[in-house]
Amino acid sequence: MLYFSPWKSVTIWLVVAIGVLFALPNFYTDSFRDSLPNWVPKQAATLGLDLQGGSHILLQVDRQDLINERLESVRNDIRAILRDARIGYTGLTGTDRTVQVRIRGAEEEITKARNALATLTQPVTSGVFGTSNVTEVEFSEPEPGLFRYTLTDAGIDYRVSSAVDQSVEVVNRRVNELGTTEPIVQRQGADRILVQVPGLQDPQRLKDILGQTARLTFQMVDQSMPAQEAINGRPPAGTSVMFSTDDPPVPYVIESRVIVSGENLVDSQASFDQRTSEPVVTFRFDNQGALRFGQATQQNVGRLFAIILDNQVISAPQIREPILGGTGQISGNFTVQSANDLAVLLRAGALPADLTIVEERTVGPSLGADSINAGTFATGVAAFLVFAFMLLAYGKLGLLASVGLAANLAMMIAVLTVLGATLTLPGIAGIALTLGMAVDSNVIIFERVREERAQGRSIVQSLDQGFQRALATVVDANLTTLIAAVILFYMGTGPIRGFAVTLAIGILTTVFTAFTLTRWLIAVWLRRSRPTEFPAGLVHYLPLNPNLDIMRWRNIAFALSGAASAIIVVLFFAWNMNYGIDFRGGSLIEIQAKQGMADAGDVRGRLAELNIGDVQVQEFGEGRDLMIRVEGQASGDNAEQSAVTKVRDALSSDYDFRRVEVVGPTVSSELATSGAIGVIASMIAMLLYIWFRFEWQFGVGAILSTLHDVIMMVGLYVIFGLEFNLASIAAILTVVGYSINDTVVIYDRVRENLRKYKKMPIIDLLNLSLSQTLSRTFLTGLTTLFALTVLYLYGGEVISNFMFAMLFGVIVGTYSSIFVAGPLLILFKLRPGMFDSADEKAKEAAAQKAAANAQVTKA
Repeated sequence: MLYFSPWKSVTIWLVVAIGVLFALPNFYTDSFRDSLPNWVPKQAATLGLDLQGGSHILLQVDRQDLINERLESVRNDIRAILRDARIGYTGLTGTDRTVQVRIRGAEEEITKARNALATLTQPVTSGVFGTSNVTEVEFSEPEPGLFRYTLTDAGIDYRVSSAVDQSVEVVNRRVNELGTTEPIVQRQGADRILVQVPGLQDPQRLKDILGQTARLTFQMVDQSMPAQEAINGRPPAGTSVMFSTDDPPVPYVIESRVIVSGENLVDSQASFDQRTSEPVVTFRFDNQGALRFGQATQQNVGRLFAIILDNQVISAPQIREPILGGTGQISGNFTVQSANDLAVLLRAGALPADLTIVEERTVGPSLGADSINAGTFATGVAAFLVFAFMLLAYGKLGLLASVGLAANLAMMIAVLTVLGATLTLPGIAGIALTLGMAVDSNVIIFERVREERAQGRSIVQSLDQGFQRALATVVDANLTTLIAAVILFYMGTGPIRGFAVTLAIGILTTVFTAFTLTRWLIAVWLRRSRPTEFPAGLVHYLPLNPNLDIMRWRNIAFALSGAASAIIVVLFFAWNMNYGIDFRGGSLIEIQAKQGMADAGDVRGRLAELNIGDVQVQEFGEGRDLMIRVEGQASGDNAEQSAVTKVRDALSSDYDFRRVEVVGPTVSSELATSGAIGVIASMIAMLLYIWFRFEWQFGVGAILSTLHDVIMMVGLYVIFGLEFNLASIAAILTVVGYSINDTVVIYDRVRENLRKYKKMPIIDLLNLSLSQTLSRTFLTGLTTLFALTVLYLYGGEVISNFMFAMLFGVIVGTYSSIFVAGPLLILFKLRPGMFDSADEKAKEAAAQKAAANAQVTKA
């Protein structure tokens, strides 16, 4: 019934008012938002890095580095234990994950050694509450006296997990020391750390700070042999040659014994040398460090001692007098910033293992501002077109629906804000797309109302029945799209997750506003205006039952779709698809000329000299912008970062770096796998849902027609050579959701007609169902295309390819819903009466039995 109790009316408007209240701060200026009292909602949505600039960096703990360190530790422990126990040994070696040693002497000596080394295999306590034990080293004795100690997988995993936890703390301290606002540092998976720093002006500085292990040691310089002689020959026992950070580097012979390490530091600050006014770093030791440092300097007056950071000599001053106060300073060729950075590294502490940057996505603040302007403008234009279309199509009902759509938009923004979800540029696209698709719910309802009115019911009865009968269709259609959004969220990454979140929230708010607010507005309009006829609009020019013989074209449609699909499959395997860096690794760099126009030829020439493999330079935008693609480096993840550094050094004097994306081979293979799994998982999930809600014929028909759409989308990328990346996966999954949405609406009408017209031939029934839903298909497709076209034209370069693929996908999805999904039901021998209830089937069986008995009696 189109009646709302006062309590329901108040509840509906209270929800909408709360949504508007929490959405409004997004349109305030920062100064006005800060001036508001604390009890007023003033939180704005969190902008993604692509909208406000910043860096997204994925770090990975070097597992092999930890294995090597642990192997060296076990070898040193064996050496120390056997030496202290005065047990002779030989052949102490370590390879792969195994350390072995041969014990000299008789059986008694071997037994003594076995007992002494038993501590190496004792399990260590792990788990949150120390409830589990992990054996890090396993012992075996292949032959008497030959001891073999092997690192276990569980032990290595334990070391990696501990290193990640420690690294998160160190990285967090380092990032916070930079003075950035609201950085995100969190563990991701077994061996990775995600770092997101919004609004960062100097991403290279962040990478430099994160890329250093920052192991600081103080060691003596061995001056018994010239460094060059040690390089040419053999350095003295217990020493090694290290080089300084100077240019050119200076070699030093360094004693292996560590006097004091960075673990004994309690503070470090950037300062200036009072004599030379040069930047220096001052430090202060804890009590133990001060004591050891004082003793070492007291015993070695006149000698050089080296300050070493990550195996590089920062400084090697001479000890002129004992340093007993536990304080000192590090001098070198520092700038103010490099001195600050070193102080940050020392204060934060050393990383337990090397961290490799396996993925980087950096956006400059200027590009972020441009993206906000473009996305906001495009969304506004799309909203205006959608509202105008609804008004022209449905008159006053369209106006009321537009009010509901505006509330829907406000509630979407409010939910994003309250949840703290990150709004990305694809998220803005998701808002505009959801706005276009939200019209679908209203169109389904209003078309139902037109049908009821055409059958002679009053306008009140028609509206009431229209809302009731459209509910199941709207829920089914939107739930299938929600499935795609949920899978997109779990399989996606970064901005693509933002798109999925926005799409999912939009679906929920759409269903709410369509069946509460819009319905309430119509109920009020009915009571006050008491209309006797459906409001005038252009939709009246569309026939309700055009009585089209669509099934007549099914064989032609099957032939065309089958041929096109076969050709695309052949081309997919025959041609090399234009995979983006997400799937093949490499670097994508967007630059803008600081002055004048960009010179692609000059940039291409500069980069050709860098020896970084295949480099593509492409012009786009207004002539000042260039897009650089660098192929994946064969040497691994660190080589990818080196390639970007070379490009930056070669071009930074003339160009601003607006966007940098680097995906190493480790991540690219994972993204490719997760993308394929995402598409397959979404189709399986939707197949199961439709099978559950309808029958197996509908589920298989929907999936086959959707598979047709996926193949067509892949064909678009193959034939036109568009870059295929994570955004392409998002486009495919969104089109899958849209196509399934369209197909479910048609299938719902087929199911309804199967119950209503039990004797109608299936071909005629499908023609009737498709004809009845054709106006809805046309209107929804048109409004969605409006929104997508505006985003394609005005949404900016970043999402233009994404929107182009969406435009194509909506057209293909609409085609497949009519000419593929419907006719497939004929192939699967769909039959009338399959949706009859148990009572109806029992009555029909009883009638048939009675008729048969009557025939027998008559005979």
